[in-house]
Amino acid sequence: MPTLVPRPSKNVAIIGAGLAGIACARTLAQAGHRVTLLEKSRGFGGRMASRQTPFGGFDHGAQYFTVRDARLRLAIDQTASGLVKAWSASTVRVLDTFGQVAAAGLPAREPHWVAVPGMNALARHWARPLVEAGRVHLQTRVVAIEPDALNKRQWQLRTDSTGSERDVPGVLAGFDAVLLAIPSPQAADLLPSGSRVAWRDALDAVRVAPCWTLMLAFPQAVQPGLSHLGPQWNAARSTHHRIAWLARESSKPGRSPIERWTVQASAEWSREHLEDDDARVQAKLLKAFSEVTGIRAEPTHAQVHRWRFAKTMAPLGRSFLWDASSGLGACGDWCLGHRVEDAFVSGLELALATA
Repeated sequence: MPTLVPRPSKNVAIIGAGLAGIACARTLAQAGHRVTLLEKSRGFGGRMASRQTPFGGFDHGAQYFTVRDARLRLAIDQTASGLVKAWSASTVRVLDTFGQVAAAGLPAREPHWVAVPGMNALARHWARPLVEAGRVHLQTRVVAIEPDALNKRQWQLRTDSTGSERDVPGVLAGFDAVLLAIPSPQAADLLPSGSRVAWRDALDAVRVAPCWTLMLAFPQAVQPGLSHLGPQWNAARSTHHRIAWLARESSKPGRSPIERWTVQASAEWSREHLEDDDARVQAKLLKAFSEVTGIRAEPTHAQVHRWRFAKTMAPLGRSFLWDASSGLGACGDWCLGHRVEDAFVSGLELALATA
């Protein structure tokens, strides 16, 4: 990680423990600042997520990541051996709307990497020092950012905790800076009323599309003489009107051999069916999956997940937002695009500006 020039230590709250928030938090902590990381969910990673089932895990958010930035390369190189591996099945195939391969064997333009045993393992590993230092509050939703009751030059956070984190105080105070590492619409909603940050309007210009994800398991494929079901390819970008991406989870390194597929709906279809119930979405995506892959077998496990904020359609156009006079900032993949690497760079560069 980059070397920072020592400055007076700050007390910084970071809201959101996706990769942007973790990259930001670990950079500031390594520079000697006091960091408090808050996350409304029960785990780390945000959309760099993994879901465990009796049939194996599903990377139901980000499918893989690239490493173009030298700083991310350095961070990966310093990570525990075996935690990140190349996915040799990263070659994608473009499918037409009738389920036929329109362009086969396209060479990958760059290596595709995955964390082992699931995509959230990398975020969890990078967050470990903060957890061990007692600086992380999971299952803790920040409901308001307010001027500190005792020092108007600082901030306090009102929180709502659930599960194992119910012992978190309802108000956490004394922060010199509050950094929002959450989707742009949520960041806009959480900005304190009356704050005069110059970039408030910039948040409104960002556009992020939703994504419905379908997870399927076919344990019947693990039989002598039957290595897998359906097509020979393991990943595809699809032009089917319902589906944008499919991946055979069991083809990724360090995964269970049980045949499993993750299917991600197109942005347009997800937006149109955003408020549909799970059963309706599952049935429609399962039908589309059969049309694309030719797999007609009934899955033993089927489950859907809705991401309200998934793919960035109109990014911010700069790597972060920061207002030094107020001590408020924001970061996320939506600043630059929608890749995992965009989240890392955004969080890192906000930390450098804040420090």
